[in-house]
Order: sequence, then C-alpha cells, then structure tokens
Amino acid sequence: MIFDTDILIWLQRGNWRAGEFFNEQKERFISAQSYLELFQYAENREQQRTARKVLFELSIKVLPFNENISHRAMTYIDEYGLSHGLDGGDALIAATAVEYNQPLATGNAKHFRAIKDLQLKVFKP
Repeated sequence: MIFDTDILIWLQRGNWRAGEFFNEQKERFISAQSYLELFQYAENREQQRTARKVLFELSIKVLPFNENISHRAMTYIDEYGLSHGLDGGDALIAATAVEYNQPLATGNAKHFRAIKDLQLKVFKP
C-alpha cells in the first residue's frame, strides 16, 4: 500500500489511529512526491530528523518517479486539475499508486476521488 503524506504526518504527531492503520499493512510505500513534501514542509531540522527516523524504522520504501508516472500525472492534471482542483503533487502521488498497482491510503480522499483507475483506502484520524 502507498501512503499519502498526510498519514505520515499523523504518524509523526503520534496519532494512535494512524499507527494502528499503518501497522495493519504488510507492504509500506510512499511516492517520491510524499518524500519531497515531508522534507519541504518540515519547519526545522528536528522535524526532518523525525521524518527520516519514521521512514527508516517503519521500513517505508520510497517509490521513484518514472516516465509512465510523469505522463500519467500530466494526464490527471489535464483531466482533473480544473474540474476537481487536483494539484501537481497529488497527481504524482496518484500516478505512482496506479503505476505500481497499489492502493493509496489517504485521509484526503476528496483530493483523489475523481481518478477512476485509482484504488483508494480512506483513513479517518
């Protein structure tokens, strides 16, 4: 399963539901986009260290971008950017999930519902 950035943030904050939800999954992946977001939005070095620690200790594998993901994300922006407000980061995360044939776990289902070929697993904190 691929986890959206929001679930990783809940984990970092110690949300027990996020911890239980996360521990139920055998395979744990994130998109390279989620990795970038974790470090881009960290407010200080301590938050970056915590993010690194969470990724390492929980054996989360970062799935890289490839040409198919890029193309698929651009298609999603064309199809859903204006009509549903899909942004580039979410398009890349969704494209990664579809490309790797993995469900996407997210607490922000409204960002992704329009994408028909995406398997969503909704998390409620």
